[in-house]
Amino acid sequence: MNLLTLFDYIGTFVFAISGTLTAANKRLDFFGATMIGFVTAVGGGSLRDIMLGDTPVAWMRDLNYFWLIIAGVLVTIVFGKFVMKLKKTLFLFDTIGIAVFTIIGLKKALLMDINIPMAVMMGLSSAVVGGVIRDTLCNELPLIFHREVYATACIAGALVYLFLNYIGLNEPVCEIATVVTIIAIRIVVVRNDIALPKVEIKE
Repeated sequence: MNLLTLFDYIGTFVFAISGTLTAANKRLDFFGATMIGFVTAVGGGSLRDIMLGDTPVAWMRDLNYFWLIIAGVLVTIVFGKFVMKLKKTLFLFDTIGIAVFTIIGLKKALLMDINIPMAVMMGLSSAVVGGVIRDTLCNELPLIFHREVYATACIAGALVYLFLNYIGLNEPVCEIATVVTIIAIRIVVVRNDIALPKVEIKE
């Protein structure tokens, strides 16, 4: 198992926890919590694979994703209070998750000869669409549309990857630099409560 695959599994597990926590806050039942955890973990990757015509989608070909999601749901339900105390750790893993999903989506699109702007969008889709589906199903305005610099960090990371790859650095260096970039941006904006300007149209 390479480092990117390991981080992919970690990201899937943490996204499942994130979805289950949201479901618990909405007081959904076990089935509802499981479904929310599931779509949060694999929603982005599924949409990416469908748009790229790579079917069956990745999680249907690797049973490890299914068990990681079930584990994330059960851990959250059984150890909910303990999980809540690990918010900083979960934040780090969540950020690693979106960074890895960005790289996976970007590289997959590039390998299929998708043009660079759309490849970046595939990376972004992999990282954030699961959270958008989660929030929509839970009747919340998706986080990426109104609060933290989330999607922007993914785009910045994708651009770093493309630049380093263009100048000829090897893959592990490009991948690590991308993950570090996204983590650094997320930490800075969260600690300093930075957000993009809101769109206001006055009559």
